[in-house]
Amino acid sequence: MFRAIAISLSLLAAVALAFGAQFQNDSVTKNSDKKAGEKSGVGFRNLLKLFGDKRWLTGMSFLSAGAVLQISALTMAPLIVVQPIGALALVITSLLNARATKTPITRATWIAIAICTAGIAVFVTLATTIGDDQRSLTDGDLVSLLAVISAVLAVFGALFFATRKKATALNFILGAGVLYGFGIVFIKAVIQRVAQGNVEWLTLCCVAAAIGAIILGAWFVQNAYASGPPDLVIAGLTVIDPMVAISIGMVILGEASNASPLNMLVFILSGATAALGVWMLSKVHPELRGK
Repeated sequence: MFRAIAISLSLLAAVALAFGAQFQNDSVTKNSDKKAGEKSGVGFRNLLKLFGDKRWLTGMSFLSAGAVLQISALTMAPLIVVQPIGALALVITSLLNARATKTPITRATWIAIAICTAGIAVFVTLATTIGDDQRSLTDGDLVSLLAVISAVLAVFGALFFATRKKATALNFILGAGVLYGFGIVFIKAVIQRVAQGNVEWLTLCCVAAAIGAIILGAWFVQNAYASGPPDLVIAGLTVIDPMVAISIGMVILGEASNASPLNMLVFILSGATAALGVWMLSKVHPELRGK
């Protein structure tokens, strides 16, 4: 019963994500830094302008609503079940963006979207049958999470400031997906610790880590919007984010502990298929030709 509600909430979150991405992409594209011969980018000055843009704020409202729905779903079901469902946002965003830009969706683009969606569909179908989030989290689990995210934040922070002007949309999407994946893992970890009645300094550190990962990830997303179409951004986030979150969920949070070797093989193959779809989309999308 709770798992069915969680899946429904996650589906609604995917719809909110799609509309939020479209609104914010439109706003960022108009307000990004762009000189002749350079890629678009979102500098600090432009970021301040976005906070006064009604369209960007509307997108943020949709994204915030989606976040609330997703977190609510996480209180009822494991990461391995909830996160992959967001792939539905890819199809919705593709349709919204095609209508907004009057850019027809080519056959090659549809094939890439289909491959991405199929990979995620297989993944989540299997996950719904074996997901398990009942194991209690120890202090050692949280220390491991914090150690890994500290290294990730340091690496991606350095890469962002060193290569922002040279990075492509796919680079920004990769960074955002990894950071969001870690952010959602920390949120799930905090939810589990609160349910266990363990709210102490390690739990608060996890809250801070989640905030840090999400803020830096959001900056990557805004630059991804300025460098590429929203459906490519959503494709990356709905594949990379859940793959990272689920991998950590399996290794540290103990989810899918009862998965067989065959199950794990299917997870790997379906995840690779979804990632292949994102890469293909970055190569064939009509709005990225010539970039």
